[in-house]
Amino acid sequence: QVQLVESGGGLVQAGGSLRLSCAASGRTDSSYVMCWFRQALGKEREFVAAISISGTNRHYADSVKGRFTISRDNTRNTVYLQMDSLKPEDTAVYYCASLRTLNRASIATNRNQYDYWGQGTQVTVSS
Repeated sequence: QVQLVESGGGLVQAGGSLRLSCAASGRTDSSYVMCWFRQALGKEREFVAAISISGTNRHYADSVKGRFTISRDNTRNTVYLQMDSLKPEDTAVYYCASLRTLNRASIATNRNQYDYWGQGTQVTVSS
């Protein structure tokens, strides 16, 4: 079992920045692809960004490309999402998730592929 806890959400004005963190505990000896999804009120949960175990491969949704950066610190079992130039349409609950894999370079964008999920952190961007 892996437990994921997100933090760093909050209220920010449009154009501002936030940094989300996701700390993993439990069975962290295995290797995991990590990602961020988000879910706005009344909408489906959507992919935001993913990072491979090694950190060399990253993938972003078109809506956040150039504004968000995903990174990870494997020594701290933590993944981050730096969000810059935030827009009101970025308002959502942000979830991190992990996928156990043996491939250090692989990433995944389908939410059904992910094994473990955090409880989410609210991000609200005011106009």
